[in-house]
Amino acid sequence: MLRLFKRKSAEFFSEKEKEKILQAIQAAEKNTSGEVRVYVESRCRFVDAVDRAIEIFGGLKMHETEQHNAALVYVAMKDKQLAVFGDEGIYIKTGKEFWNTTVSNMIAQFNKENYADGIADVVKKIGEALEYHFPFDASTDKNELPDDIVFGK
Repeated sequence: MLRLFKRKSAEFFSEKEKEKILQAIQAAEKNTSGEVRVYVESRCRFVDAVDRAIEIFGGLKMHETEQHNAALVYVAMKDKQLAVFGDEGIYIKTGKEFWNTTVSNMIAQFNKENYADGIADVVKKIGEALEYHFPFDASTDKNELPDDIVFGK
């Protein structure tokens, strides 16, 4: 007897967890001209997750923000790799230590299997840095990038 079945696509987060991450993105962008994106996939195609994050950053056209103040949170769930990548505008203003601390905090949450919380917390910290260095200006600011979570393969 032959049975055909659909294979369920990988679900990394519950609907509640997805909503938590989306709310973190929206809250992070509320008081800044900066942009935050979250990209989650199963496997990292590169040895170094930063290289993959750079590729995704370009693919999502995040480098095209007017003030070069976009940040990407990248996670490869099955490979247990992650990276946080900021465009030159925000990276220069925050410095290397901010990004290293951000990644360390996310790893600490992930080690407790708090993946959605880890991502939401990092997005919040990035949002605070963006708000400080690139405050919202109602007369000029616009949402330059979508606020959704991007799921790769």
